Parts: sequence; structure tokens; C-alpha cells
Amino acid sequence: MSFSVGIVGLPNVGKSTLFNALTKQQAQASNFPFTTIDPNVGVIAVPDERIAKLAAQEKSAKLVPTTIEFVDIAGLVKGAAEGAGLGNKFLSHIREVDAIVQVVRFFENKDIIHVDGSVDPGRDIEVINMELMLADLSTVGKRLESVTKEIKGGSKDAVILKTALEKIKLALEAGSLARTVSLTDDELKLVKQLSLLTMKPTLYVANIALQPTTYNLQPNFLAIDVKIESELAELADQERAEYMHELGISESGLDRLARASYKLLNLITFFTAGPIETKAWTIPAGTRAPQAAGVIHTDFEKGFIRAEIIQWDKLLEAGGYPQARDKGWLRVEGKEYIMNDGDVAHFRVNA
Repeated sequence: MSFSVGIVGLPNVGKSTLFNALTKQQAQASNFPFTTIDPNVGVIAVPDERIAKLAAQEKSAKLVPTTIEFVDIAGLVKGAAEGAGLGNKFLSHIREVDAIVQVVRFFENKDIIHVDGSVDPGRDIEVINMELMLADLSTVGKRLESVTKEIKGGSKDAVILKTALEKIKLALEAGSLARTVSLTDDELKLVKQLSLLTMKPTLYVANIALQPTTYNLQPNFLAIDVKIESELAELADQERAEYMHELGISESGLDRLARASYKLLNLITFFTAGPIETKAWTIPAGTRAPQAAGVIHTDFEKGFIRAEIIQWDKLLEAGGYPQARDKGWLRVEGKEYIMNDGDVAHFRVNA
């Protein structure tokens, strides 16, 4: 199951530098707007100490972590919704991702041009959000025109969608993001098909040049010194550890971002562990056992019989599957079981 996060922001805020550090790919980073036109894509592992511990116990020949796809999207500017700076093309790239990381410039540097001439994080966020809202207003307006015809044709879903779109339109016109609108489950299901930009879950990265304690950031902000992270990404493991120790950093900002993005998407991890491989699997929170089995192979969902489940730490405590089975710690779960983060699963399926 693949999930993607789009990295967005104004030009010259550190988006491509952050992407390069995340993926160790060299997306072009330059002191000019619109350096990045086509989105760069990179897949990174989500840090998780549990998988290494399980693999060590099971003496696994292979270890496969869970991953998230990051997409480096070109810098947006005021007027993007009307096509400024190739804005329409860039907005279409954002529409394709599952969540958004908006990079906001907090650092001062006279050698790096700010597209609006000065550093003002609040203004920058407003510019980006306004362009996303204007794009959504256009999408909603066009869909309202077509849904009216569908209502005349007798579509019940069209009636539900029209109500939802009218609520969203009012919110957008009032300067509120689509995700702030209260929708029923039926309305949300239909609205999701539109891939509205301001409906996507969003995390803000404050690109700072000082310690995070210098700023009073909101909970949905993650403070990262992108320049330092870029330098760390270029070092070998031992050198990186030494440099982080010198800086007093216990965990890299990139690891924090990967985990925060995973949480933003409301994802959890379950594991399969054995001598061949220990692997982490990504599923949305609330996924039932048959659908989790289907992530491994589509036939597993169809042929699902039952699942043997144990939490990863209990498996480690037991010392392995045989010992866990002797202690009665391996639970047998059926089709209605909702997977928990950290479950180690063995699925029984019809061949």
C-alpha cells in the first residue's frame, strides 16, 4: 500500500534541500523560483526500532522497513491558482498526493532571495493556503454545476454531494480550509473523489536556523534546521553520529518528519517476522485483519481464515513463537479483528 506526501511552499524556502536530505537524491536546488518544474519523487524508510529487534530475535535473513513516498513539488507563488509561475501544473501535482508538508521559511539570509522580499512565516502560509483555497473553489464550482444535472436525473448520491459542496463553498469563501468543514460519512466519501487540496491533512515544517525553543510554534509545526539536516545526510553513519553529538541532537529532524508524516496520514504498522524476513507493513488505522492480509497479497484477503496475533514486545519477551504459544500469548483472531499498531501477525488462508 503506497502513500505519498507532497512537499510544498514558496520558492527558496528550503523545499528541495529538505527533499534532497530526505532521499539523498540531488533534486536541483537553486536561488531562483521555479527551478523544480516536474516533481521529484523519493521513497524513504520510516524509522522504527521494533523491526530490527524482531529481526534479530527471529534471525531473519532480510529486514524490510515500511516506507513513505515524498514528492518535491515546485514553489508556488501568489496567483498560482490563475496560472502564475506555471501554478496550474504545480497544483495538479499536489492533487495527486495523500498529504501535504508545507515548508515555511523562518531563517534570515540576505544571500537567499525571498520571493516577496522579506521573511514573514505567517504571510507565507496565508499565500499558500489562499492559492490552494482558490483552486478548490474552482473545483467545487465546476462540480456544483454538473451535480445539479445529476440530481435532475434522479441520483441520490448527487443530492448528498451537492449539500456537502455547498457547505465547503461557504467555508472557502469565508477563508476557511475545506478540512475544517463538518461532513457526514456519506458526504466525506463522495467529496474525497474530488481530491480537494485543502481537504488533505497538512503538517508545517518551520525551516529554522536556530534551536526550536527560540520560536513558539503550534502543535502542527515541526521545527527543522534544513541546512543542518542536509549536511548530516551527506555524512557516513559514524561521522553523522559524531556531528549530531557535537550539536547536541539526539534524533535527526528527518526521522522526526518521517514519523510525523506517517502519523499525519493516520497510518499504523504491523509486522510479519520469521527466518526468511521480518517486514513492516503499512495500513490505515482501523483496518481489519482480512484487509491487512490483503496488503501482503490480494489473494490473502479473499482466502482469509484467521490470524495469529501477538504484540511485538510480548513476542520479544517470550523469546520466540514456540515460547509465546506455550504461554498462551498468541491470540487467534477472526475477520472482525481490528489491527493494532505493533501487531505481529501470521495469517491462515485458503490456498
